[in-house]
Amino acid sequence: MEGPFCFIVQKGISCHRNVLNRPLIMEFDLTGEHAKYSYKLLAGLVTPRPIAWITTMNEDGVVNAAPFSFFNVLGTRPPVVAFAPGDKEPGIPKDTARNIRRSGEFVVNLVDEACATAMNETSAEFAFGVSEVEFCGLSTEPGTSVGVPRIAEAPAALECREWSTMEIGRNRIVIGVVQRIHTKEGVLDPDTLLVDSSRFQPIGRMEVPAGYCRTSDHFLMPRPDE
Repeated sequence: MEGPFCFIVQKGISCHRNVLNRPLIMEFDLTGEHAKYSYKLLAGLVTPRPIAWITTMNEDGVVNAAPFSFFNVLGTRPPVVAFAPGDKEPGIPKDTARNIRRSGEFVVNLVDEACATAMNETSAEFAFGVSEVEFCGLSTEPGTSVGVPRIAEAPAALECREWSTMEIGRNRIVIGVVQRIHTKEGVLDPDTLLVDSSRFQPIGRMEVPAGYCRTSDHFLMPRPDE
């Protein structure tokens, strides 16, 4: 045997174990033969992910609501968020992206455990023009800086204006600048504006196809220079 690794090939996936009994390593080429596994691997490994429960409005005033876990805050000067709604089919945007392209506005509603079931229900495929908000019996509050309402049951909401939408292959990435933040009473300490973790416990997306996590069990780890 030559070299430090013994290679095993199974279903086109390279597995190699160091002869010194170090842990097994699996290696995937996502730009080549393993590209078809990209979603399963990335959505399963890059966890937990926050959930953006996006509300938008179509040209007839119908409010659309849909959850996306390819989402995060990307900066604060200006305050920037991004999420990836994908496409229904190649080149055909989902209703959320279509509405944002028309109006340039959307609201990111954050999701806690109390909202989880309703959030999951809105992930189903609805015909264009059908309001997930009405179908699921949700309430809304009008936006103060955008024309799109927020979900009243959500513990916090970010009113956003579209900065740009990028298309990379079959990925569609929406970047928005946050205009206003709304939070329920008790989510933030009114003096420090820090989150009260006993009152704000968002859920996160975990392994595909159906994994979620709670944030009620967490720990503090101060930075070394604090």
